[in-house]
Amino acid sequence: MTTQPPTAWPGVRAAITTDDPARVADAVLALDEDGRREVARELPGHIGTARKLAADRRRRQSVWTEAEEWIEPMRVAGAGVLGGAAAVTTWLYRRDFTRWRPPLDSEPLLRVIAARPPEWQADLAVRLTLRLRGTRAQARDDSAPLALELLRRTRAVPPVHDPLMVAWVSQPPDLANDPLAEHLVPRLFEAEGVGRVLREDTVDARSWESGRRTWLGELRDAVAAGRFDPGPLVDGCVRRFLRGGSATDLRFFARLHELLAPAPAKERNRDYLRLLPAAPGPVADLALRQLRGAGGLSGEEVDEAVSALLFRPEGKLVRAGLTLLDQTARDTAGDLDDLAPALASAFLCESYDVRERTVRLALKHAARFTPAGAEAVREAAGVLPPVLAARLSQAYGVVVAEPEAAAGFEPKPLPPFVPIAREPFPPPIDDLTATSDHVGDGITFERWIDAFVRDPSPRPRPGQGRIYNLREWHALEEWTEALLREAANPGEEPPVPEPEPAPSFARHTISVRTEEGDAEVAFGRLPAETRESITASLTKQGIPLGNLRRFKEGPPLEAEILSFSIISSGYWSRPEDKEGKPRDRLPDRNRVSAPHHAMLMRCAEIHAALKAGTLPPYLLATPTLTSGHLDPAELVARLEGYERAGVEAMPADLGQALLRLPREVDAEVIDRAGKLTSPAGARLVRWLAGRREPALRVDWSHGGGDYTHDRQQGGHSPSLRPRIAIEPTGLPLIDALLSDPRSYAGERDGVYMGSWWLTLPSDREAVAMHLLPHLLNSWDRHGYFHEYVAALFSQDGPVGEAMALLIAVQLAEQGFYAWADRGRALLLGAAAAGCLPTVECGRQLGLCLRRGVAKMVHVRAELEECAKRGAHRQVWEIMTGLLPVYLPGPDERPYSGHTQALTFAIDAARWAGASGSVPVVAEVAARKGSSGFVRTARTLHEQLTGEQER
Repeated sequence: MTTQPPTAWPGVRAAITTDDPARVADAVLALDEDGRREVARELPGHIGTARKLAADRRRRQSVWTEAEEWIEPMRVAGAGVLGGAAAVTTWLYRRDFTRWRPPLDSEPLLRVIAARPPEWQADLAVRLTLRLRGTRAQARDDSAPLALELLRRTRAVPPVHDPLMVAWVSQPPDLANDPLAEHLVPRLFEAEGVGRVLREDTVDARSWESGRRTWLGELRDAVAAGRFDPGPLVDGCVRRFLRGGSATDLRFFARLHELLAPAPAKERNRDYLRLLPAAPGPVADLALRQLRGAGGLSGEEVDEAVSALLFRPEGKLVRAGLTLLDQTARDTAGDLDDLAPALASAFLCESYDVRERTVRLALKHAARFTPAGAEAVREAAGVLPPVLAARLSQAYGVVVAEPEAAAGFEPKPLPPFVPIAREPFPPPIDDLTATSDHVGDGITFERWIDAFVRDPSPRPRPGQGRIYNLREWHALEEWTEALLREAANPGEEPPVPEPEPAPSFARHTISVRTEEGDAEVAFGRLPAETRESITASLTKQGIPLGNLRRFKEGPPLEAEILSFSIISSGYWSRPEDKEGKPRDRLPDRNRVSAPHHAMLMRCAEIHAALKAGTLPPYLLATPTLTSGHLDPAELVARLEGYERAGVEAMPADLGQALLRLPREVDAEVIDRAGKLTSPAGARLVRWLAGRREPALRVDWSHGGGDYTHDRQQGGHSPSLRPRIAIEPTGLPLIDALLSDPRSYAGERDGVYMGSWWLTLPSDREAVAMHLLPHLLNSWDRHGYFHEYVAALFSQDGPVGEAMALLIAVQLAEQGFYAWADRGRALLLGAAAAGCLPTVECGRQLGLCLRRGVAKMVHVRAELEECAKRGAHRQVWEIMTGLLPVYLPGPDERPYSGHTQALTFAIDAARWAGASGSVPVVAEVAARKGSSGFVRTARTLHEQLTGEQER
């Protein structure tokens, strides 16, 4: 029997089984050519076996994570035995070897590769480099470090490949010792992705404490040591700027350009001029500095630079353009005719402030223009507004202004307003069981309860009866189920479950914001005299009380105390809990919004009447129109029917009926109502004779300060407190709907919001008040909130602060919740419907700006668009309400937003053909100084009154 010679594969396989890459490397390096071929044949078929053996070992060790230890030994074996560099490249990164982390030690792999011929190693290095893609999977493996290491070891010329550059700059730099530097540094400016990786790189040369080197620091050291010429690096930065990109992508190259500090050179002027119109702000700024330093710009180059800068959005660059124009004029010997085109470009700028400054610049240098140059300036000035054009007439001759061309504005009519149709109210619902859980819509709800009261006969009962496990029924669907169950099986309802024990006290923390800082006052038991306790606590800490004692009488006046809030822990004991069960499971009115509570009150009294056997034959409050209105003659007829049948009106039903009456009632109906003899008829007569108007206002929780600064310092966001005051009527539903809404939106406060407008069809401002608690917190706001506001345009009643604020805040919103220009559509719709309180809307916009709820740049853009769509007169009226609230007083510092407001007011006044002094503008115009803010106010005042600036 012949003995077979020992083979190479068992030894390599045994080494692989140990999961030790170093042992595999030793075994592979000991093989001869025949052994390597044998292992190369066996290796691919061993992948599944190696994976299974490793998984079995981990299970025996009670380790349940995925086994990866077998992968590196297999890779080392393949790198040592496979023949071609292409085969090794494929082997190293085949899908079977995908893992979640790179190998802990790459030295065994590098050792078996180093045993190959130098040409083979260089070929492998290039192939591994070209395989880089910058994917997430590659970020988890060793492909980038391995490729870079092989390139360094083999000294192979790196291929031109963007992912290689990204991988290179992702590693800590060491340019003094990196053989790749001479090849790759010149490519920094061509490869995509380099700038984004290095966007946070700083100019610090080294941070020895952390052992971290930065690329900017390394490049600075390399240039200082003479390894790299700064000229090509500067040219590379400029080429990268010219290719374009975001500010983030170009940040590193802008910092490198600043670090290299190139001397201005006229040969680069053309490139820097090309950067001015559209490059990111920092890049355009450095390009402008280089142009200024180069000096000797021709008139054509100045015109090109000024034209580019004046139409940029950054105010700093716009001002720099005018400064460049002024500097060039001062540095130029002889006449300035070559600068006339630059002045013409400045006259065309959209910014009124820029045009006003350009006029002053033209007047300053008027004597240095020849007659031909002056004629060119005079012709270019025709595009200016008449007020500015008139200033140039004395120095340049009469300027023929073109108002229409200057304004660039064509008045348009407002888009037509199509009100929601007021159609006859649909009949009662037929199938109450099938629709009992679909009554969220207000019209459906009214039809359902109308049908039930008219015919409360037994029907199939919906649901599982789980509603009886609840102490309170907050949903209309719970009440409709309860009504059907009570009608089908009277007395089925079990007792209301007992409440959970509540603690006998609540703990409160009073957070007080004063001019000196913040303070907190904590106390335990809160007595009935809440204010006295607050006052005593603040006094004890020495905090000035200011006008805090007058809070009951109205909003706090300006004083030492800016705001205060109460944070409570524990449970409040409800009165119903102390007395027993809540009335017919009706939630406390402080737990839900008032319109929602009004709907529940009507359900509760129907439920109570059903159990008592006193249901009326029909309801009084069922609308006669889909707008929610009730025909007064129909209500009188319904009450006449009640009197004939000897039926007493239910209070909530009667209250809702009165609120649905129109504001104007025919004298015949009033006379007919006077013949009613029931208490409900008497209430109707009193309501028709003198309908009570509630007093409505909106209080901001903070006084009148500028809370933008407060919020930047970590202060609290502003909040609203809607106020509704009316003399009590004695009807709980009316008194609930016409009283202060809660100043915050709770979990259930927005339920059935789409039906609120039906509860108060003749008092839309009161509905607007109930919507306000949902306004500022856009995250909790309903997606159709704007539609609920727009529905009020078709309703009746005066409008005021609440409607103005609803429109103002949504107009000023930007971002996710500003879909489809909702605020703009609201303003245009209200204007077309004739229910836009323009001056009040402007005042509320000013308050929003003061409190940091909005930014002037956003408000201006939206108002300008509204003006272009036909609301130009309304926009000017809005500005007359905004300016007195928003502009800073004599002791306040003006900001850029204030100047923007005045600049826009100049355009708005011109579009509307407005005239007449605005007091706050006149006051600012009369101040001493020549700041842009004061100059713009003077220009507006001059335009409105015709008084020339002295």
